[in-house]
Amino acid sequence: TRDHVHQGILERFEHLLNDYFRTDKPQTTGLPSVAWCASELSLSSNYFGDLIKKETGQSAQEYIQSKVIDLAKEKIFDPGKTVNEIAYELGFKYPQHFSRFFKERVGQSPNEYRTLHDN
Repeated sequence: TRDHVHQGILERFEHLLNDYFRTDKPQTTGLPSVAWCASELSLSSNYFGDLIKKETGQSAQEYIQSKVIDLAKEKIFDPGKTVNEIAYELGFKYPQHFSRFFKERVGQSPNEYRTLHDN
């Protein structure tokens, strides 16, 4: 059945994103797009999007953005990194886009988050 074929698609998507962010691809190519992820997993964008929505309740784009926020939250506690460096590492061309993106999703700027959650 089709379900059996695509079992583990979320796991493969997760691995794909983890591998992507372990390389310098974010700095050279930017944030991964839904189309790129779908093509890497040999699926059409629409079908891939439907599968992710069905599995997670989020669109593939929202899922990628959640992953970016999770990584940003980890990186923010590295005292050796500025917010600008983190922005570039994650694939943002402009640090202010990263700061706005972070604040929209987390409710605090990266610097506020760093200050409030640093133990």
